[in-house]
Amino acid sequence: MAMNRNDIIKRLTEVFRDVFDDSSIVITDKTTSADIEDWDSIEHINLIGAVEDEFGLRFKMKEVSGMKNVGEMIDIISERGKR
Repeated sequence: MAMNRNDIIKRLTEVFRDVFDDSSIVITDKTTSADIEDWDSIEHINLIGAVEDEFGLRFKMKEVSGMKNVGEMIDIISERGKR
């Protein structure tokens, strides 16, 4: 059964806040690395790892390099993630 999008966003928000150590972060489908000050290539790797751990999945390299925004990340989690 696919996860509810709102549930995914809630959990992802916690992951983002933890990775970037910023409790004020609010993410939407449109959020990109340009929207979060410390989101660089190193933090991107940390973020992907943390998201994979949270949702019990592994992103494919083409998914990671192809993600344009958080909405696309949510789509992948919704399709493949575990509760």
